[in-house]
Amino acid sequence: MHWSQVMGSIKDKIAGTAKEVEGKVTGDKVREGQGAVQKVVGKVEGAAETVVDKVKQVGRDIADKVSDAGSRVDERTTKPQ
Repeated sequence: MHWSQVMGSIKDKIAGTAKEVEGKVTGDKVREGQGAVQKVVGKVEGAAETVVDKVKQVGRDIADKVSDAGSRVDERTTKPQ
């Protein structure tokens, strides 16, 4: 996950919490709802980036295994019998 994406999701969670508390303190249900939504957005962004990172890692792992298997096949076919 890129640092700016991490900070963006953290910023949304903090700002959302602040808006939610502000709404509760002032009795403003709309502001409280806005804060709750922004907090959820931050959580979803963070989770989505985690999934993207894991999928990329699995792709790299698969590519490495395919490359290793190809190297083993090349070794077997080039050795004199």
